[in-house]
Amino acid sequence: MSELFLRACRREPVDTTPVWFMRQAGRYMAEYRALREKHTLLELCKTPELATMVTMQPLKLGVDAAILFADILLPLEPMGAPFEFAKGEGPVVHSPIRTREDVDRLRVFDPEEGLGYVLAAIRMLRKELDGKVPLIGFAGAPFTIASYLVEGGKSSDYRKAKLLMWTEPETWRILMEKISEVVRRYLLAQIEAGAQAVQLFDSWVGSLAPADYDTHVFPHVKSILSAVEKTGVPVIHFGTHTAPLLERMRDAGGTVIGVDHHSHIDEAWSRIGFDHGVQGNLDPLLLLAPHDIAKVHATRILEQVGARPGHIFNLGHGIVPEVPVDNVRRMIDHVHETSAKLRKGTGA
Repeated sequence: MSELFLRACRREPVDTTPVWFMRQAGRYMAEYRALREKHTLLELCKTPELATMVTMQPLKLGVDAAILFADILLPLEPMGAPFEFAKGEGPVVHSPIRTREDVDRLRVFDPEEGLGYVLAAIRMLRKELDGKVPLIGFAGAPFTIASYLVEGGKSSDYRKAKLLMWTEPETWRILMEKISEVVRRYLLAQIEAGAQAVQLFDSWVGSLAPADYDTHVFPHVKSILSAVEKTGVPVIHFGTHTAPLLERMRDAGGTVIGVDHHSHIDEAWSRIGFDHGVQGNLDPLLLLAPHDIAKVHATRILEQVGARPGHIFNLGHGIVPEVPVDNVRRMIDHVHETSAKLRKGTGA
């Protein structure tokens, strides 16, 4: 198996920087769009054979890790909060959580019972990958999941979630504890099924003030990640708009901290500490730009990081659907070639 990604997670020396991209399996690929013409997103997630097929699709581009094709909201249904992906609207939670009674009705479930299809896909993928590249599992973090539950779907400012957090802190605490236990069990089950690394996605946590993170989020994330890190499997802790929270996220847990494109990666790494790995951090929209422009920005990131072990090249968030596949392939090649030259001291 290619150990490049796992070696970087462990901050071991590598000859070239490993690359994978969030949403690397998805709508920018013609093969995926063809499947979506026949199946809904949830059908793809809930059918292990299809989830395996989609996960494998981007490997031909040369990425150094596969990430399980799933969705961070899959735990909602077995918790007792069914949702759907409404056309043009994204996820819609049918009965949003607004009261203590709503929270009390949520279930903490066994992952094999409620999300067995995800675990089956992981086991299938490990056989299909046959040692080619490592498999990354993932879950949504408590604040992001709670926000979807309370808002009922996407939000521009998360006002309902924040108001619940501020005005009913005990209800919020119980909600976060339930979600945290679900996520903890889910990530451990993914590792037991064969995931060789996991990522915790806290996509919306950057909307919080640091003091609110400390009080209402930090203890819950720490309870998850302290348990998962005991397995010895690399844990990537990722969020967006998190420049003010990097030290707090580090202290909450994770062997690798995701850095989005709103920070200089060298400055972010210095703040996080060189005893952690970092992942990032090209602006996703640069994959839409001409390659000569995109590679200047990618080279700058690689030069900022230098030869220090522990860097995984990724985007500041996920690939957008309009990106040409060739742009992704060329970026992967550029990162591999340029990082190898920089390590040999022959320049970019």
